[in-house]
Formats: sequence, structure tokens, C-alpha cells
Amino acid sequence: MSQAIFFAHANGFPSATYGKLFAALEPAGYRVLHLEQHGHDPRFPVSDNWEALVAELIHHLEQQGAPVWGVGHSLGGVLHYRAAMRRPELYRGVVMLDSPLLPLTSRLVIRTAKRFGFIDRITPAGRTLGRREAFRDPDEARAYFASKTLFRHFDPDCLEDYVRHALRPTEEGLRLRFDPATEIGIYRSVPHTSPGRPRQFKVPLAVVRGANSRVVRAQDLRLARRIPRSQCLTVPGGHMFPLERPQDTAELLKGLFARWEEA
Repeated sequence: MSQAIFFAHANGFPSATYGKLFAALEPAGYRVLHLEQHGHDPRFPVSDNWEALVAELIHHLEQQGAPVWGVGHSLGGVLHYRAAMRRPELYRGVVMLDSPLLPLTSRLVIRTAKRFGFIDRITPAGRTLGRREAFRDPDEARAYFASKTLFRHFDPDCLEDYVRHALRPTEEGLRLRFDPATEIGIYRSVPHTSPGRPRQFKVPLAVVRGANSRVVRAQDLRLARRIPRSQCLTVPGGHMFPLERPQDTAELLKGLFARWEEA
């Protein structure tokens, strides 16, 4: 019988972008579930501290009928962590792929940045403002994204999936499918509150950071080590390593789940 993984994507990257990762998991008997785009359901509009995004995730997990492996990249990992803190019975375990745990020091900086209006300087919101969102055709879009640092090391199939699934056709050509205002709103509402004490986390947790990423920092790893049944791993690549090395990421996930099942 297949085991269910519920995958949650990074901000701005629709789940279909990760198709190569999902395809690599399916032959091992894993069924990958996901939302097409977090934050786009009018029932769960983006709110401060990502409260509505966590509620949206829990809403869909409740409909699965059995606990799942929660896997999330960046934003998605934080959502799973906070959802599992609130509703551990919905999970078999959680894997955070280059997702920050947001310890107290980070939350204090975020709270201050929100209060004094410089949150765009400490999150990617500032870089997202005014970003190009329209393209004449797939070739133009592909060339544009391939020239950007964030996409530079993407697996070619993952870049192709992004061009195919992150853009929607319009009368003028192609436009980003992920609403830019929603993407910016998610960055600006990054949590400054705690979801609970580390020792209250009741399911296995793996924090996996990219060796070249600066998103998961030493203080995140220190917090992770205070969580029962947690482990911290470092893999080659940057913040986008699940889309740079999808096959390796799938092998990592399969190994984690197998060890947790045996424990």
C-alpha cells in the first residue's frame, strides 16, 4: 500500500515545479499530495504570522484520513512545522528542506522589522517588488529565468517545469501564475510568534539545509537539536537544492522515512 507524502512548496513556486522530485518518489510506493499554490484560496487569505496558511494546510491534512509524511521546502517546511506543533496526530514525521525554524532571536528581529517598516529589507519581499511578471513566449521566459542567480543551478527539467507551470497564458503572452501580491504578502507576514516549545514537538523531524544556503543558520540548528527525535543534515546545493538536485532529494527522503519506520 502506498504511503502518503504531503508536500508544501516554497513561496512563489507552484507545486508542479517539483514534478521531477515527485516522480522520483512514486516508484518507491509514495503517493505525493500537495496544494497547487498555497495562499490563493480566498477562504484562507494570507495573514500575519502565516496563521491562515497553517490553517489552510491543516484543513487539507484533516481530509486525508490518515497521518502523512509532511515535507516542505522553505515556506512549506515552516508551515508543516507549525501545523505539526498544533496537530501532531495528522503527521508521521516532518522534513524541512532548507526551512528556518525561526528561533527567538530571529523572531525579535522580524517583530522589530514589521513594527518599524523595514521588513522588505530582511526578507525577499524587496527583491520581489517590481519583478518582471510578463513574457512574450516560453523561450523568452526560459532565457530570463536561466540568467537569474536563483535559477542558475536548477536541474534542466525543473527549470522547464517552472516555465511550464509557473506561467499562465494571456492575450499578450505569458504571466506569472503565482499572484505577486500574495507572494509579497507571504514574505511580509513571516512569523514573529512561537508555535510552541521545542520539546512539545511530538513527531520525528529532520531539518535539511543546503551547504551553500544562508537561510538555515546556526541558531536554527541549535533550536532543532532541542526537539526530541530530531536530526539536522547538510546536503550539497543552495537554498533551492530540491529543484537543483531532485533525484538526490528523493533518495534522502526515502532514507529518512525508512529509518523512521524502523525506529
